[in-house]
Amino acid sequence: MRKGAEILADELAVNGADIIYHVPGESFLVALDALATRHPQIRSISCRHENGAAQMAEAYGKLTGKPGIAFVTRSPGATNAVNGVHTAFQDASPMILIVGQVKRSILEREAFMSYDFRTMFGPMAKWVAQIDDPTRIPEFVQRAWATALSGRKGPVVLIVPEDVLEEECDVAVSARPAVASHAGAPRGEDLNQIFSMLAEATKPLVVVGGSGWSEAAREDIQQFATRLGLPVVTTFRRRDIIDHRLDCYVGEIGIGANPALLAHIRETDFILMLNDALSDVNTIGAGYMEGFTLFSIPHPKQKIVHVMADHGDLNRVFQVDLALVADNGATAQALASRPASRRPEHAEWSARLRATLVKELEPQPCPGDIDLPKVMGWLRERLPADAIVTNGVGAYATWSQRYFPHYLLHTQLGPISGSMGYSLPAAISAKIAHPERVVVEFVGDGCFQMSSEELATAVQYGVNIIIVLYNNGLYGTIRIHEENRLEGRANGTELTNPDFLLLAKAYGAHGEQVSRTEEFAPAFERCLAAGKPALIELVIDPEAIHCRYSLSDLRARRAAKEFNGE
Repeated sequence: MRKGAEILADELAVNGADIIYHVPGESFLVALDALATRHPQIRSISCRHENGAAQMAEAYGKLTGKPGIAFVTRSPGATNAVNGVHTAFQDASPMILIVGQVKRSILEREAFMSYDFRTMFGPMAKWVAQIDDPTRIPEFVQRAWATALSGRKGPVVLIVPEDVLEEECDVAVSARPAVASHAGAPRGEDLNQIFSMLAEATKPLVVVGGSGWSEAAREDIQQFATRLGLPVVTTFRRRDIIDHRLDCYVGEIGIGANPALLAHIRETDFILMLNDALSDVNTIGAGYMEGFTLFSIPHPKQKIVHVMADHGDLNRVFQVDLALVADNGATAQALASRPASRRPEHAEWSARLRATLVKELEPQPCPGDIDLPKVMGWLRERLPADAIVTNGVGAYATWSQRYFPHYLLHTQLGPISGSMGYSLPAAISAKIAHPERVVVEFVGDGCFQMSSEELATAVQYGVNIIIVLYNNGLYGTIRIHEENRLEGRANGTELTNPDFLLLAKAYGAHGEQVSRTEEFAPAFERCLAAGKPALIELVIDPEAIHCRYSLSDLRARRAAKEFNGE
């Protein structure tokens, strides 16, 4: 006989869970106890907020390819975790959120902290289920694990009433399930069509993105593109899929993309889109957030082949010429192993796009006393190739997006969902998963304060990350929108911030403040040597709001439009 909590703990262990993120709650205390007593090898990380716990689990799934596990109690714990589930859904990260529910006897009575979580999580999860019988816990956990990893990966939510965890029953111990087979390789006729369309194209482009890339798949795509002289771009916040040192890599699409690259993409006549959706973010063609404008709707002028692990994102907005449900790794292998001749015009076209990227990486003037391109360049030279860099959401992220290249797979963690407060939980999760690697968080002052309490989690568990905090006293992205859309009138975007240096020290972390470029390198070295989590506050001039323009530039553009009657 085993309690439901013991069955749950055993099933998580059977499936290979090694870290559990949570904020302890009375509704699942017996589950935490069962994990600690029966499976002490599974680390239990007690966070400061359910959003942090959920975001850490999402980052774990994104980084490792295995489901990240988070436990939260019933409302408000579950409602606090919604943000992390939404991030996992939009970012296609495997994740399992386990929600402790009230006892079955008081369900549907609006009991204290109770809610219909199936309704709440339904639109943002791949599967939501409540386990009302402890004998079915193995079945539900096995299905949750498989669902999170199947097709387009994503989050699953399991709701477990408190008394189900406490009830004893006799149920067989599970064996580790077989790995579910993925969608297969493209058929021979599909490959023939792809290479026929490629042969007819004069300006082809390969676009790679999404989650679940293996080293083998990455190497196959890089060999395929290099051998045939094809340019490759990565989708938004998936820049680590391709080694930026390779001539085939030509940049990133999405928010803040290089305008010169976007102009070249409009010239393309064939696009091979692998493992990511043709979403609004990945089809921004102009301006700051004008999605679905890079290609014409519903029929782009380019011939497009779109390959996904399931059919959900195929032909959703753009009607493509060949929509394939196929495994990403098998597709990459098939493309790399297919004999094909290199065409000189393709190589010349690729070189043109690569030159655009090289010009994009040339440091541009930066307002204020901190030269951010120079800081990024120094960091890239100083950090090992396998250093993991995280970022949240804000205009500050454009500086690392433009000037910090990636060389190895699984070295970038950033939210496609647009979730502020992501980068600190993600950095903590990355360092726990890979304690031997350097982990650096880039974060804005507004973004940091949406999850800054998790610095206590980092200190408690000795998670020695380095936080690079941009303090410009603004919600920068929204300030840009105010300049563009409200004639510069500001409404709530100016921030009165705490003393971040003292805040770091109050949590028990190491703190540094940098106000000039030459101060950064020695401050960073002190952070590396501190032997504890560390924060470097960069005092940034508000003019340095974006890597492509200053606040004054935005005002000048607006004035010019008004002068021209636009």
